[in-house]
Amino acid sequence: MNFLTMTRWSPYVVGALIGLLNLAAMLLSGKTLGASTSFAKASGMIQRVFNRDKVDNNEYYQKTTPTVDWGFMLVVGIVLGSLLSSLLSKDFRLEFVPAMWAGEISGSFFIRFLVALFGGIVLGIGSRWAGGCTSGHGISGTSQLSLISWAAAVSFFVGGILSAYLIYGF
Repeated sequence: MNFLTMTRWSPYVVGALIGLLNLAAMLLSGKTLGASTSFAKASGMIQRVFNRDKVDNNEYYQKTTPTVDWGFMLVVGIVLGSLLSSLLSKDFRLEFVPAMWAGEISGSFFIRFLVALFGGIVLGIGSRWAGGCTSGHGISGTSQLSLISWAAAVSFFVGGILSAYLIYGF
């Protein structure tokens, strides 16, 4: 059980475990791993508190019902699992501006917040536009040999590499 207290796990081991989790989910429940739809559903659940009729009559929410389901609980599990892991490894800390960000970009919380907000909005729009996020396409779609998911996964890596070069230089 010593591995539970490690601050970092091998990315190769974690990748293999995620692949096995995806396989188990598909075989046992017929569900695939994905996270971004849960955020859209959470948005609908929050909007429903203020204007139920508007959400119920919204064309998007008629197809993607704002309810707690497998994917929503998966995201809750990811957050709780991350918290548990950081507590077990004694690595938990509140950090508004990560040291690497402060060293490379800025120590300003406001700039960090704006960039994170912008990134979240772009990710949300992109994942809705592409019909899935990095986990949906990159894990579930590629494991099902979906051509569009392979194209999306390659694009994620190209975008990530270009962004890293943009931030850290060529």
